[in-house]
Formats: sequence, structure tokens, C-alpha cells
Amino acid sequence: MPKSTRRSFLTIASASALFKPRQSRAASDEHAAANLEDACILTPQSEDGPFYLDPKLVRPDLTEGKPGVPLSLRLRVIEAGPCTALSNARVDIWHCDARGVYSAFPGQGERHNIDMTSKTFLRGTQMTNGAGWAEFATIYPGWYPGRATHIHFKVFADDKTVLTGQTYFPDALNEFIYGNVGEYTGRPRQRATLNVNDYVVRKSDPSRLAFCAVKEQRDRYVASLTIAVARGSNGAAAKTDFHPPPAEPIRDRLTALVPGLKRTQ
Repeated sequence: MPKSTRRSFLTIASASALFKPRQSRAASDEHAAANLEDACILTPQSEDGPFYLDPKLVRPDLTEGKPGVPLSLRLRVIEAGPCTALSNARVDIWHCDARGVYSAFPGQGERHNIDMTSKTFLRGTQMTNGAGWAEFATIYPGWYPGRATHIHFKVFADDKTVLTGQTYFPDALNEFIYGNVGEYTGRPRQRATLNVNDYVVRKSDPSRLAFCAVKEQRDRYVASLTIAVARGSNGAAAKTDFHPPPAEPIRDRLTALVPGLKRTQ
């Protein structure tokens, strides 16, 4: 597929907004109620991957000078069922940089020769406020072979892990950033694993309950996710599979990137 341009990307986004059916007040209220109901469903557990480390850094800014598109990640922790906010819960996040590399581990990169053992970038902890919110200043995550774009998180309450999960991003936006922003471009191979064929997504989150909502601001993107946890659960992460099966090949990249798109061949 030819490299995306900002104009073509915005054309797709504008068309989807233009042809969105007008909803009645009742339909809108029903939709809002459905969203609230979804938010109160337990967020699915997911593997914590091979790259978790607690550097004991309570900080709102995780970048440590790493280049990339600015991103604010806002996570709201609530209790599944009653939807009550959980204050003073500990939230850890960690993710790769614009080139797909994590801090704190060796053997990374396209040739497995990058050692970041002594680094702590793009990792950190925040405590939720009275409304259940924790916010992090970071950069838009890059990608690495075999996985869709994601950020890992752990939520702790009552001195135990309540939930280990991952949040995912809209693939049309991923594609535009990776194809046009310098810090993310120039990779030796095309990204082959998208949301639709990522093994971890299909296994742990087929209903896409952990997909974040992304808004554009003047100087950054803001990604938000409500995380519903079961208080008192043992919080065991899903068993990590370091060698997931190969992703199924993408036959039509555009329809894989744009949800609901129908094209005649």
C-alpha cells in the first residue's frame, strides 16, 4: 500500500464522521448507558510479557528524553460491578520506545544486539487520585515484530496485584505515525502484526475491552482507559507465551486498519 499522507488519513477520518447516523436523544442516552455498563465489566487479564520490571520510580513523566510523539496516558481504576472509583491504587505502566525497544533488558532490536539493562525510560508508577485517575506523560509507543501497538499496565490494591493488562491503540493512527514521523520511520521491515491478527489480543481481549480512546490535542495525543478490577483478586497475570504462533498474514491492509471498512474488489 502506498505511504499514507496526512491528507488521505484525515479524509478517511472526516468521511467516517460525516456519514455517522444522527442519533436521537434517547438513542444517545442508551449508548452512553451501554458504555458505562461496559466500563464496569472486569478488564481482561493479559500477559505481562518478558519486559516487566519495577524500578521503584513514582513519577508522572516517563520519557527521560526519549524522542517521539507526546502522549498523555490517563487510566481510571474502578471496581467492577458497582463502578466505584478506587483511590490510592498503585498503577505501573511500561512500554517500548519509538524503535520498539524496552528499557532494562538486553538482547533487543532487529538483530537482538541492543542492551538497555541500565536504563529505566518509559517505566513508572502513579497512585490514583480520589476519582480513580492516574496520569502519565510519555511518548506514543512504537512496535516490534510479533505484536500490535500496546502499553502494559499493572494495578495494585490492598498490597496485592489486582490486574495485569495491556491497552491497545487505533491502527489507522498507528500506521500514520509509523509511516510519517521521523523517530518511527526507516524500519527494515513492514509492521506485519496489527490489532486484527495479534495473538495476544485475540486470546485475551477478543471483545476489545482494553482498547483506549485517543483524542488529539494541540501539543499531544491523550489516551484514556477505564480499568475495572475485582478487589481482593489474586491478580495473577496470564501465563506469558514468549513464542506466540506467527500472526496470520494480512490480505487487505486497509480494511485491517480501518474498522468496519467494506471494499469491493
